[in-house]
Amino acid sequence: MSTDAIRRIVAGVRDGLPGTVEVFLTRTWEQVPAYAASPDPNLRSDVASHAEAVFRAVLITLEEGRDAVREDFHLSAGQAANRVRQGIALADFLQAFRLGQVALWERIVEIAAPDPETSQAALATASHVMQVIEVGSTVAAEAYLNTQQLELAEGDRIRRDLVEDLLAGRDVPAGPRLEVARSCGLERDGRAAVIIAVPVRPLRVGQSLREALRIIRTELGPAQEGVAVIQQEQMIGILPVATDDVQALVPDLRRVHRQLARQGIDLAVGVSTVHPGWASVPAAYAEAGIARDSLAGEPGVVALPMLSTVDYLVLREDPTVRRLIRPELRQFVTDDLARDGAMIETMLAYVASDLNAKLAAERLHMHVNTAYYRLERIAERTGCDLRRFADVEELIFAIRLLTKPRGVS
Repeated sequence: MSTDAIRRIVAGVRDGLPGTVEVFLTRTWEQVPAYAASPDPNLRSDVASHAEAVFRAVLITLEEGRDAVREDFHLSAGQAANRVRQGIALADFLQAFRLGQVALWERIVEIAAPDPETSQAALATASHVMQVIEVGSTVAAEAYLNTQQLELAEGDRIRRDLVEDLLAGRDVPAGPRLEVARSCGLERDGRAAVIIAVPVRPLRVGQSLREALRIIRTELGPAQEGVAVIQQEQMIGILPVATDDVQALVPDLRRVHRQLARQGIDLAVGVSTVHPGWASVPAAYAEAGIARDSLAGEPGVVALPMLSTVDYLVLREDPTVRRLIRPELRQFVTDDLARDGAMIETMLAYVASDLNAKLAAERLHMHVNTAYYRLERIAERTGCDLRRFADVEELIFAIRLLTKPRGVS
């Protein structure tokens, strides 16, 4: 390779460097939509500075007759970090790198074309240009990924801190947490609902709640605002809502729930009622927990308004209510649970059949006389008149309060 020819190429590229950079910028803004869409006013000047630095690295290594090394790209790490913060995806970032390689190579060919000796030298520089760009793009990609991981970790930390503040009823101070809240559509006095999701069985090897959360965010799409984090082996979401009808969220949540179930991730999901303002988030969190517990350890999605008043009262942890249960009723429930629970089963079927013993017998696949006998025994042991609504109501409350829901520890 002629040293003089290489010098002519280097000198020509260096003299026309601003024009080559401008060609590269024009093509990048035309062919990579993310650059044109970025709102950062400094993006174009940043990209121009980076492109010039990479082009100069090619020229220096050509002059010195050596391969490029990582140290030749000392600006690339900082520029890659800028692209992360400017919202440029890695694929777009690397596409721009390739466009730069093409613009530089076209400039070399243009300079070399009038002279056969220089043209021959230009062909020999092709592999060198590719090697330089390869090293530069590798350095930049590694820096991009490192910055992206740090940004994600920092973002997760801020979101966790925000959720902890809201669940504790603390005011969110000005700063990153407040900015995240607003970016998620959560306003201090706005309506919000809380969602809690927990696995109902151990996750398989390779599965994680983090992956489940990623799927949920992807399936719900960018239109669904709110903040969601993983905390103490459960997923917690705080979502802004436009109306007081929280059940409008349920169809989408059930769709995602089915998607996760197909992948072997079974969740119990509870949704609170709609609450006004951040100060009521702790109450909404408690409600979501009650809705989740109503599933009794089985997979599903339940919003609190979907529960009956009895279900709600039974699921609340209220020791005073339990102490008010009459001793006769407590003894009946305790004794029957210690046996086979047949009397309790009959009583629940009787109530579900609107106090119709014949229908209850059909549901339990037993003779109607057996149902009548059991109901008489229940009345004797509890002192309740099973034809009186008040007595039946008191007994059912006792049964529900003293019987652990299936699957709940």
